[in-house]
Amino acid sequence: MKKYVLEACVDSVESACRAAEGGADRLELCSNLIIGGTTPGPALFNRIRDLTDIKIHVLIRPRYGDFLYTDHEFEIMCGEIKAFREMGADGVVAGCLTADGFLDIQRMNRMRELAGGMHLTLHRAFDMCRDPLKTLQQAMETGVDTILTSGQKNTCVEGKELIRELIGLSEDKLDILVGGGVNADVIRVLIPETGASCFHMSGKVTVDSGMKYRKEGVSMGIPGIGEYEIFRTDKEAVMEAKAALCRAYMADGAGEIRDGN
Repeated sequence: MKKYVLEACVDSVESACRAAEGGADRLELCSNLIIGGTTPGPALFNRIRDLTDIKIHVLIRPRYGDFLYTDHEFEIMCGEIKAFREMGADGVVAGCLTADGFLDIQRMNRMRELAGGMHLTLHRAFDMCRDPLKTLQQAMETGVDTILTSGQKNTCVEGKELIRELIGLSEDKLDILVGGGVNADVIRVLIPETGASCFHMSGKVTVDSGMKYRKEGVSMGIPGIGEYEIFRTDKEAVMEAKAALCRAYMADGAGEIRDGN
């Protein structure tokens, strides 16, 4: 029976609660989503764990940028995997590449070992690798449970041909989790064109800050993004995406939902 899952990427308690209320099957929890996400702090994880019973996969990414990490950065990543496993996370989301663009097998094997029984997702480092088909095979051999990908394009719609090929080659040995511009309309388009059943979205909208006094001429953030713009997950967007996913697979008589691991 075909299974399906909707994962919401969130970086705040508010967004996590909205995603859960909207029907997301699990969360990818990070900080600093505006720069692609970095590892969240333990207090954020614990607060969301206290307020929801949704499964949480934690992003392990020490900094913005590429996926070639120094020895110090990698040791930090290993420590974070161990810490979140002890805290009760359901999974971790991570990835390392070599300087020449291949999957760093040695480091991936160590992260797989440290994750223990937790779910391991290879994140969009996959989209920056040199050879996606070779990397798919290596990921399966390493024991990766899921690959998050936009098909090596900026959006999953642009990358749909590779996504379709990856799903066919994965042979149900791991999940291909489709990300990069996912919403309800995209889900409706990609399911028949790729056979995808697992989708990853942020559903973010810009919320105006509650600050009434706003200092002019001083910038504390990223150029072009104001201090008084806050990104939050839109509950309605998650609900619409989940409904599109459910309708597609219910129509095929395959309504079983993954356990979210």
